[in-house]
Amino acid sequence: MVYTSYVYLVLFLGMTFLLYTIFPKKYKWTVLLAASYIYYMAASRIWLIVFILLTSLSAYLGAIWIDKINELFTSVKKLMDRQQKKEFKEKILWQKKMVIVLMLLINVGTLVFLKYFNFFADVLNITLFNQLHMEIPMLKLFLPLGISFYTLQAVSYVIDVYRGKYKADYHFGRVSLYLTFFPTIVEGPITRYDQVAYQLYEGHEFNYVNLTQGCQLILWGMFKKIVIADRANMLVNYVFNDYMKFSGLSVVIAIIFYTIQLYTEFSGAMDIVRGSAQIFSVELPENFKQPFFSKSINEFWQKWHITLGAWLRDYVFYSVSLSGAFKKFNHFVKNHCNEYFSKLLPATTALFFVWICNGLWHGASMKYVMYGMYYYILMVIGMFMEPVFHKILEALHIQKEKTYFKFFQILRTVFIVNIGMLIFRADTLSAAYHMFISCFQNFHLDLSVIAHLGLSVADVSIILIGTLVVFIMSLIKEKGIHIRESISKWNIVPRWSFYLTSLFVVIIFGAYGRGYDIVSFIYAQF
Repeated sequence: MVYTSYVYLVLFLGMTFLLYTIFPKKYKWTVLLAASYIYYMAASRIWLIVFILLTSLSAYLGAIWIDKINELFTSVKKLMDRQQKKEFKEKILWQKKMVIVLMLLINVGTLVFLKYFNFFADVLNITLFNQLHMEIPMLKLFLPLGISFYTLQAVSYVIDVYRGKYKADYHFGRVSLYLTFFPTIVEGPITRYDQVAYQLYEGHEFNYVNLTQGCQLILWGMFKKIVIADRANMLVNYVFNDYMKFSGLSVVIAIIFYTIQLYTEFSGAMDIVRGSAQIFSVELPENFKQPFFSKSINEFWQKWHITLGAWLRDYVFYSVSLSGAFKKFNHFVKNHCNEYFSKLLPATTALFFVWICNGLWHGASMKYVMYGMYYYILMVIGMFMEPVFHKILEALHIQKEKTYFKFFQILRTVFIVNIGMLIFRADTLSAAYHMFISCFQNFHLDLSVIAHLGLSVADVSIILIGTLVVFIMSLIKEKGIHIRESISKWNIVPRWSFYLTSLFVVIIFGAYGRGYDIVSFIYAQF
């Protein structure tokens, strides 16, 4: 049941909204929870629901366990002297850490085993066991739908309780709904408990503004996905699947088209997801904020897949930075390096774990590890060389606030991102390398790229015009204009004329039917 199908948009979403509207406020959350379980079982094998139930139960019990430990400490610390209190606090802290470890073993352990066992086994076989004439057998494993997303949400919930951000929730239905909410289960965004759990549970009366603005967002996501991304997918697949026979310019065009495809598809999916939630008056966090207007890689990743980056910052970067071993490393660096390096080395070391996790989160393959390392190396170079770059700009009398320099920075970032997209999309690292080299060789346009795929002039024109529309809308948003709110204030005739015209554009120009393949969402596989 994909987000762009009429089964989801008309039947499932429509029926869920109808039931949600007519149910008493006190029980509206049960409609969302039941719909979430039904969606999950319809979108995957029915029995895989066991995994998300296990995650929900372990997160629920783990958080309560930590809460009980905190309550025990609070109740008895008044009866202790300072030394006893210190010893008991250390004991309590150790117990809470054991709960966290157990919870991670259950949830992250399941994810790592199902998603990465064969990858790590293959690496070990190549690097170690072949020398010992041994081999770890490959297993036929399955991957439960959305496990990479709901596992991270479960981990964030329990760790937040451990850190004292909020108390554990003793309502299992609320915890379960937070983890299984059907719009977010396949592709995110990766939400936090304090962001959405009570929104989902409290129940909302019918809200016409949220209904219309949610539908606007769904329609906009449909436009990006089936009008632009699915059409661009044809050319991208054709070139990437047989890259050796294409010229350098053809490969460059394919890389650019893939960047267009991935952005319009993933951001389009997030629009559909956020729009689906908004019709129930639930506000989900944004995952994209005009990333291609970024002037640096660091800024790009603050605007691209925002919720994943924030999760890695809060639960990997800070966890590593605040660990006992890292504090010792930090102390060692301060004693043996100058002030400049003593500030950068700890940060860049902790950042390494962030980007390893970022790469591996996307898939069990060396190309994804290299994808993470590509951005990590660029960021580290930028951090260490920043004083040098400033001196170069001063020597050349270049003013950073000037428009021409900002435009150069944006173009530079787009170029770097496209190379990253090449690594991300290529089947192997070897393929990525050969395609990159070919970009500088035999640089002429091969018109067969379009002709063999049946991409007519009209198809190419639709992609380019659609991309231009997305660019203009992004530019408007970048200026701080709230487009949906502005449209909602129009008079009824132009407003509904715009709605119907947009709907017909998606229906007429969508890449489906004869000559077009149904394209699954890329991030659904992660």
